[in-house]
Amino acid sequence: MRRSKKERQELLQETIEGRPFITDEALAQLFQVSIQTIRLDRMELGIPELRARIKSVATSNWNETVKALPIDEVIGEIIDLELDQRAISILDITEEHVFSRNKIARGHHLFAQANSLAVAVINDELALTTNADIKFTRQVIQGERVIAKATIKDKEKMKRTIVKVESFVDNEIVFSGVFEMFRSNQEKEGNKHENRN
Repeated sequence: MRRSKKERQELLQETIEGRPFITDEALAQLFQVSIQTIRLDRMELGIPELRARIKSVATSNWNETVKALPIDEVIGEIIDLELDQRAISILDITEEHVFSRNKIARGHHLFAQANSLAVAVINDELALTTNADIKFTRQVIQGERVIAKATIKDKEKMKRTIVKVESFVDNEIVFSGVFEMFRSNQEKEGNKHENRN
């Protein structure tokens, strides 16, 4: 059954409010219209494109700098960062990330996005992955956008930090990992010294 433009736009607004990371392509499939129609609907409704929505969903604009590695070595684009708390990155899956025969993303790209985000969120100049427990929950295909969210779960003694990373496509989880990160003592000792003053 074909919906009226008004009905479609009302449902579109509700859908995006509930699933802010949904792509125009997924919306076009859901509503059985062209991507151009979805874009026009969004414009009429004043709904920004996905990248802008992701940034607005992030709880604060990040202005901290990555300490553990150069920003250009992070796989994906960091859009939110609070050191030793959380980080978010996005990775658009293109031809270079997939197997040519079936357009499915190679797993090491999803792992690299998650692992580099786990390193980036550490407030230390030396952060290394010592152990990772990972799970791929569904295949990712060319054209999809992967949103990885890293959260510090535990700052243990003995220079270890546990980081949980979950990666999503349109709010559907596609990858999860728990990373055990080594960090140097220097930053922690510096913080203790500052706290004493």
